[in-house]
Amino acid sequence: MSLSITTEAKGEATVVHAGGDLDVYTAPRLKETLDKALAGSRLVLDLSGVEFIDSTALGVLVGALQLSQSRGGEFRLVVDDPFLLKIFRITGFDGMFSIYPQLEDALSAS
Repeated sequence: MSLSITTEAKGEATVVHAGGDLDVYTAPRLKETLDKALAGSRLVLDLSGVEFIDSTALGVLVGALQLSQSRGGEFRLVVDDPFLLKIFRITGFDGMFSIYPQLEDALSAS
């Protein structure tokens, strides 16, 4: 049930790094961080340190995506874990989100 979250500015983007488990217990903390970070036009959520994600956390990501789009911003994910990628494919979220294997790819994509 542990979650680490850090935020940093990288050029024009705000990068939120998450590590640990994203579940019903930690999702509210992630939502709070993303809501603050969505003030910028480009947000990258780095999930490369995440070991587990549940439906509550996926709901937080969908909400952040919708909020970002409503403000004309961009919301990108970094996912390199095959298990997490499978969850995004099974749910169909891989078609909703811009998903990149490396942080550098998410930052440099146009």
